[in-house]
Order: sequence, then structure tokens, then C-alpha cells
Amino acid sequence: MTSETILYIFIAGIIALIIAMYMYGYKTNYSKKARWIYGFLRFSTLFLILILLLNPTFKNETFTVEKPNLPVLIDNSSSVKELNQTERSLDFVNYLKEHEELNNKFDINFYSFGNDFNVLDSLSFTENNTNISQALSAINELFKNEMAPTILITDGNQTLGSDYEFSSASFKNSVYPVILGDSSKYTDLKIGQLNTNRYAYLKNKFPVEVILLYSGTESSNSQFVVRQGSAVVFREQVSFSDTVNAKIISFTLPASVVGLQKYSAQIIPFSQEKNKANNTKQFAVEVIDQATNVLIVSDIVHPDLGMLKRAITSNEQRKVSIKKPADAAELLNDFQLVILYQPDRSFDKVYSEIKKLNKNTLTITGLQTDWNFLNAIQENFNKEQSNQLDEIEVSLNPNYGSFAVEDIGFNDFKPLKTKFGDITINVPFEMLLEKSVNGITTESVLLATTEINGKRDAILDGEGIWRWRAQAFLDRNSFEDFDNFFGKLIQYLASNKRRSRLEVTAETFYYNNDRIHISAQYFDKNYIFDSRSSLFITVTNSVTNVRTEFPLLLKSNYYEVDLSSLLAGEYGYTVSVKGEGVSRSGVFTILDFNVEKQFLNANVTKLNSVATNTNGKAYFISESESLIPSLLNDDRFQQIQKSEQKIVPLIDWRYLLGLIVLTLSIEWFIRKYNGLI
Repeated sequence: MTSETILYIFIAGIIALIIAMYMYGYKTNYSKKARWIYGFLRFSTLFLILILLLNPTFKNETFTVEKPNLPVLIDNSSSVKELNQTERSLDFVNYLKEHEELNNKFDINFYSFGNDFNVLDSLSFTENNTNISQALSAINELFKNEMAPTILITDGNQTLGSDYEFSSASFKNSVYPVILGDSSKYTDLKIGQLNTNRYAYLKNKFPVEVILLYSGTESSNSQFVVRQGSAVVFREQVSFSDTVNAKIISFTLPASVVGLQKYSAQIIPFSQEKNKANNTKQFAVEVIDQATNVLIVSDIVHPDLGMLKRAITSNEQRKVSIKKPADAAELLNDFQLVILYQPDRSFDKVYSEIKKLNKNTLTITGLQTDWNFLNAIQENFNKEQSNQLDEIEVSLNPNYGSFAVEDIGFNDFKPLKTKFGDITINVPFEMLLEKSVNGITTESVLLATTEINGKRDAILDGEGIWRWRAQAFLDRNSFEDFDNFFGKLIQYLASNKRRSRLEVTAETFYYNNDRIHISAQYFDKNYIFDSRSSLFITVTNSVTNVRTEFPLLLKSNYYEVDLSSLLAGEYGYTVSVKGEGVSRSGVFTILDFNVEKQFLNANVTKLNSVATNTNGKAYFISESESLIPSLLNDDRFQQIQKSEQKIVPLIDWRYLLGLIVLTLSIEWFIRKYNGLI
């Protein structure tokens, strides 16, 4: 409070006193006692009102003690159960929760991780993957501006994500691994990795590559066998020693029958092996009669062409050929889809053949497109010729309904380049991507699809889509999301299948350590996506005949269900729409492969490296109680006293108004009691 404010308060007191003395001390007939009482009450009322009008401010300072955070990450994967460490893990978590001194010093937060990173609810040790890197990165992001030593309770065996040993070098806070298991070495044979294609073509051979690993000191012999049902389709003798502890076997198998072909690969275990679950791995190949052939026609060399080929062939069911217009016209009949990249007058014969053969097309335009030619050669769309450059930002149209599509971060992608102007589409169409300016959509077409009498076409007005694929990799460390998006577009355009009101997307087989997702789209009678319907899937195990029903959840322009809880086996399914006589059925197989059963012991080396990289220390679970004194006595982890100063105006003090009402009320009641009112 300033000296000026104090002076005004003093003047207010004098004014209130003068007025009170004038009212009850000057020419009044009240008794001396009554004058003092009335005068005091009136002085109090007037003084408080004047103070309220002055509204002085006061400083209010509060002190709080802030504890350092102590996040605790607990491995909830099934490998912990395989190593018989569940009880020890639960006991240590309870020990941390109940440790009074530790809770007094730290604000302890518990999290679990396996397939995903979550706030701890309960521990089941049944998750079929371990992503330590994701959990550490999430903690690093949550507490990036705070002191937060981290306890990591795990066996260190990661099955998903980037290498946490190297990524931990950038972590700000110390990590204290509590190692579940031991570092003992056991004699063991296992299938380290098995690589094969997901699809194969009928009457061809598909490659298989197997990496066999040996842990032991003595020379040993075994046999690697691949079976299909009860028949042995491949066999090879293998030898190992303390110096030769890995073998790579490459071979091919015939694809002689259309459909899903299941195989079992096994390295015959030693009798003394502790873990025999890692000696066998099932795999499958879907044999298809023919591939989807896609032709890219271009008269120029551009990075987009390489991107298109890589994105399309990321699905083994598709093959891509790139041809000049002069060579392409005679080959069109061999392809289900033709991609026309920046057409000019050299495409004249290609367009004539496309019209004759009624081929589906994807037209991609850009700076080198001849729009005068393109406007004249076809009638689906047009654009005024312009030589001015336009850079186009993009947004996903959430109402697109021809096929299910996710937003893979289109708003963050680099702008595409094209000639200035908007495309006018002259036939019924659906807009998949639209132009945007600073994130605001303009309702102008960037990518749209059309379907007329079973013929499907699309127009993409912009070059430089190779930058999109590169950006997707930078954002997500994988091309998968972008390739899936582009693959769905290619799948839709390459098909002449009549569109149905209920479209279901499912794989023919899954591995049980993968996410098992089935998606569906449901359209009303006008083929507009219906987001108000209730879809459900009935899954039946073909061996036990056990039926299970799951709801499909709405996700933007499609419905999806996660069936990862199902056990390995063969299943039939039916997706139905509640209240409608519409359904789709199919079958899928879940192959039994639990990557969490492949480990014999804890990965002590990596966990020690994490501790070293972050200035922490690793402890085995048997010595975990030694961790507590280390945290309590570390001078880096101190409680911080923070002060908060607030400037509070007197008008915010509600009790002052109550006091004014009280003094006025008392004066009124006393005067009323004495008959003065």
C-alpha cells in the first residue's frame, strides 16, 4: 500500500468522523450514551463506504513446497510372467506405494507399458509386446521442464519401437532401472527371425529367410524343419559352436494352391533347453491367382514416379510398370489401373486406348501438364490454362465415403506445386483432399474420385507428393501410414467391383502379437456414409464354435473394432448393421506367435547402458530396496519452496460489504427499538 493511499484513508476517516459528529453530536436531544453508540455506528458505516470507494490494494504472499516428481514405469508384458517375476514386481510396486519417507519427499506417479503407455490401473502381465522406448519418451516429454528421476521396472526385453539404449542418451532426467530376472546364460537354440512375403502368386515360388541363434559353449548339431500340416516341405542339418552361434538359411517354397497356406518352422531343441517356446514359429502366405498390375505413364522424369512405385509396391499384391506414352498404348490391356502423370499431347493415343478399353485412371497434374490438351481429350474435369505457379496446402475431407481413410497429418505436409486455378469437375464426384490456406479449407478440389457406370477415375492436381511420403516418415519413423493411405486409393481405383452399402476391410491372417483390426463403412440408400448406425461383428471360433460379439466404434468416416484379445485360431465373422438386413461375412486366421516367450533372461546390458547414459544406476529386483536410500540421499532431488504474491483489491473482500450491512442494520434496529423511526 502506497503512502498516497494511506493519506486518502486518513482523510476518509476524518470525513466520516466529521459527518458522524454532525449527525449525532450537534444539536441532538439523545442521551450521551446513545450519541456515542449512534455516532460510532454511523462513523463505521461511512468510513467503510469511503474505504470501499478508494479500493486500496494489498499484497498477499503464500508459500508452497513442491516435491520433485518420481515417475515409476512398470513392464506389463507377458515376458515378465515368462521369467517368473510377476510377484516380485507387484511386491516392489506396493513397497514404493507404502514407503512413507519416499512419499514425503517425492510426488510418485505410476505408469504401465506394454503395447502402449498408460497411467497405471492394474497389472495383468498379459500384454503381447513391450515398447520401452515409447514409455521413456513419454515420461521425458511429460516432465521435460521438471526434476523427475524415473524408476524403470522391466526385464529390458523390447519387441516394439526404436532402440531405447541409444534414445535414452537425450533424456534429461536420471533413469533407475530395476531389473526383473537375471543375467544367467543358458544353452539355447531359437529362431531369431523369419522373413517371408505376405503374398505369393500361384505357380511361383516364394522366398523364406530364417536366422537361427545359438547360446552355448559346446559344439552342437540340430535340424531345421518346415512343415505344412503333417508334411515336411523343407529340412536342413545345422551345426553350432561357441564361435559359430548364428546361421542364416535361405530357401524357396512352391505356391501351388490358391488361398491361405500355413507353415510351421522349427529348430529341433536340445533336451536340456530351458525355453522351448522360441524353437518354433508359425508363418503363413496367401497365394493369389494374379497381381494387381498398375501402369504409370509419364513423358518426364520426376521424383514422384519413384515415390508412386514404392508406395504402391509396398503391398506385395501389386506390381508397377513405368512407360513412356509411345510405348504404353499397346500395353494397356494388361493393367487394371493406369496412372497418367502430367499428361501432354504425347498422351493422345493413350487416351484413345483408355476410352476404348474403359480403363480406370488416376490423373496427376502439375507444372508440366498441358491443360489445353487435357481439357480437350476428356470431359470429366477441366481447368483454365495458366502459367502462374501455385503452391497448395492440403486438408482431408472428413466426409469422404468411398473408402475408409485416416488423417495422417495432411495439414503438416509440404505444399504441392501446380498451375494457378481451381479444377472444375463436370460429373458426380467425391472430394478426398481439398485445398487449404493456413489450415482453413477452401472447398476447392485437390484430390477427388469419380465413379460412372462402374468406371472409377481420380484427379490429383499437384506435383511433389514425394515430399509427403518423406514428411510422413520424419513424423512417424515409418512409411507405413502414407503407403496405407495411397494403397487404399489404388485398391479402390483398380477395382471394378460394384459398390455395396456395407464395405468390410480385413486381412486373411494375423499374428497374435499384432493389432487385429477390422474396419467397415456403411452407406445409406443414396450411398452417403452413415455415421449414426450401430455396427457389430460376430466372431465364431471354427474349432470350439464359441461366438463372441463386439461393437464397432465410429472413427471419422469408418467404423473399427480391435480383436487383439482373441486367441490364436481360425475364425469366421459377420459384420451386421443393427436394425438393417445388411451384413458381410468372411474368415481370418490368427497365427500363434508370442514374441514375449522368446527370452531366457533380462537384458542387463541395455538397462545398464540406460542408467549410465542418464546418470542413474541399475539395480536387480533382489537388491531393489537399496534404491530407496539412493533416491532419498541424492542432493539433486530436493524439494523446492515457491512463493506466490498476489495483489488483492479491497473490493474483492466480500466481508467488507457484509460489515457495512451489519453496522447499518444495528443502527436501524436500535433506532427502531427506541421509537426514533
